[in-house]
Amino acid sequence: MMQFIRELALRAGELSLKEYDRLRDGDVEYKNDKDIVTAADKAVENFIFTQISQTYPEHDFFGEETGRTYHGSDYCWVIDPIDGTASFVNELPFYSISIALQYQGETVKAAVFAPRLNELFLAEKGSGAFLNGQPIRVSRREKMSDAMMATGFACLRAGWQENNLRFFNRIVPQVRGIRRHGSAAMDLCYVAAGRFEAFWELNLQPYDYAAGILLVTEAGGTVRDFDGGTDFTGRGLIATNGVIDGALLPNLTE
Repeated sequence: MMQFIRELALRAGELSLKEYDRLRDGDVEYKNDKDIVTAADKAVENFIFTQISQTYPEHDFFGEETGRTYHGSDYCWVIDPIDGTASFVNELPFYSISIALQYQGETVKAAVFAPRLNELFLAEKGSGAFLNGQPIRVSRREKMSDAMMATGFACLRAGWQENNLRFFNRIVPQVRGIRRHGSAAMDLCYVAAGRFEAFWELNLQPYDYAAGILLVTEAGGTVRDFDGGTDFTGRGLIATNGVIDGALLPNLTE
């Protein structure tokens, strides 16, 4: 099955590049004033859905663009066809295809592919995390002054009054650097690969983080919500290398 997931991610990434070449202004729609979706998002998700439904017709599916299917299966595929659509539209490299397979609600296999960077992250529960076939591990930096971190602002696009800006303003002066790529899946993979010490964000959806969480944990990191639980959609998401938590978490409390 991992070979199927690997090939599916690669083929979906190749399709996204072809869809970009065909993209026209009329192919971009607005979910709200700041949130967009393109014909490419829909085409890539339809491709992934078709491949999965042909190979595993009994499995359920949850995609950002098409929603959920309900077959009563213990297995569910959680898909973000283009995580980072704004980057995709502007021909920036920081978007990804995110594919997670869950069993009874827990992600057991995952792929995140960044086509413009040719980086394929894979993980299987209990078997480690990999980038282009090589094992990856989280960093061991524990000082805020040594840390590179990432965040995002989905909460602002959604119009939240209680948003991420107060946390951002607390953390920026303390760290070596902050990056904002616009793809939570990629940011989680970068924590897994030791490129970031931590990533936090509010207002994410399961298709944003389902694959990336497995990559972080299989690479030796930790993932929690702002209350120490697993309500990542409702209570935010914090992914770290597992050793910087003590310095970071006080900045993410009310």
